Amino acid sequence: MINTLLAYVQNAVQQTRRDERGATMIEYGLMVALIAVIVIPALVVLGPAVRDLFAGVAGNL
Repeated sequence: MINTLLAYVQNAVQQTRRDERGATMIEYGLMVALIAVIVIPALVVLGPAVRDLFAGVAGNL
């Protein structure tokens, strides 16, 4: 019984080491965070200019 349990745990640990889904998910999460760090300040800086541009276009219609 102990040997079976030990073999099961060893097999589970080996499968976890081979499984890269978690690492891929973390990499995608880091990329999304980096994109957010770049996009959010850009929107804050450019937001009023874009709003004024669209307001001018709407006013000319």
